[in-house]
Amino acid sequence: MEKQQKVTPIKRHEALVSYSKEHHTGLLLSWKIRAGKRLKVEESRISAYILYAFQQELDQHFRDEEQYLCPLLPEEHEGIRQLLNEHGELRQLVEQMVSQPDNGELTTAFADKLEAHIRFEERIFFNYLQSNLSTQQLTELISKERHAQEGCDSGWKDLFWLN
Repeated sequence: MEKQQKVTPIKRHEALVSYSKEHHTGLLLSWKIRAGKRLKVEESRISAYILYAFQQELDQHFRDEEQYLCPLLPEEHEGIRQLLNEHGELRQLVEQMVSQPDNGELTTAFADKLEAHIRFEERIFFNYLQSNLSTQQLTELISKERHAQEGCDSGWKDLFWLN
């Protein structure tokens, strides 16, 4: 029997904690989408929730990362390019869902893309920021006023993932 390797959680710098908490909410969104699909929930219900979650939390989260994190690195940095490209791809999927709410391929693609994007930011991008930014840069990042996120379930009544 093979020994399992112990996974040590990443200690996140205080400047990035709120972003990481929002990432947890995003991973939960992906899980809920997949749970709805397993339960064969109508795609329009899943799409409606994605659109609501995007409007309530994800869009602002993306804008905050673009406004506060991206300027900390050179514009041509590969991590910045990947972050911006993936934000664009997720926004495009949301736009397509508006006109195609019954398209299951879009909701699946959104769940997959969102999870992969969050994993990239948590495992690569944020680790790079923590290792390469100065203490002063990180401290200044803490002082940036961000919009408080209530979570994407605030006010949402259709808990389709529990059916």
